[in-house]
Amino acid sequence: MTRFFLVRHGETEWNRVRRIQGVSDIPLNVTGRSQAAALGDILSQHRFDLLVSSPLSRAMETATIIARRLHMPAPLPIPDLIERNYGEAEGQNGHDLDLRYPPGTEIPGREPKEDVAKRVVRTMADLAIRHPEADILAVCHGAVIRSVVDYAAPGLHKEPISNCSVHSFSHVAGTLELVAFDDPMEIASHTLADEEFIDQNPAEAREALRQS
Repeated sequence: MTRFFLVRHGETEWNRVRRIQGVSDIPLNVTGRSQAAALGDILSQHRFDLLVSSPLSRAMETATIIARRLHMPAPLPIPDLIERNYGEAEGQNGHDLDLRYPPGTEIPGREPKEDVAKRVVRTMADLAIRHPEADILAVCHGAVIRSVVDYAAPGLHKEPISNCSVHSFSHVAGTLELVAFDDPMEIASHTLADEEFIDQNPAEAREALRQS
């Protein structure tokens, strides 16, 4: 069995002002770096065999800060852990989005949710094959984590995915299972961030409303 611990990156300025990030490479802000350091201290009570990350700077910096706290090598960038591509919606806030693309309008260039899940689940399966019996810490993004949660436990969790939250999964005999949404290992990190991914991302909030 391979265990995965998916971590959402720390806060960025675009998170704070609720601009859609996607594959736009926005760095952590001061709060985000503080969140990553605090989470690193929490995670230092545990042992991990491998640390990987989305290649975007907000994830890599979060992972690097955690690596220092855990005395681990630099994180390994994994291209398919990158955030969902929101196409022409990136950089916009909710007001901008509604003006340019009213609800029900297709956003040019936006990556389908199903494609996000496909590439991320495939990546996790590949890592499980290469690292059997390992505990793998993976720093990535809100839409990435949401896609894996919905794949492993469809319809069961709509709770917030906050900056620097941790969500654990097991990969056994080719099957991916959710172990814990907001894993108790980081219960103290619930104080690190008050806002969830959907609050910070108007495009995801619109989709969630349409599906409710």
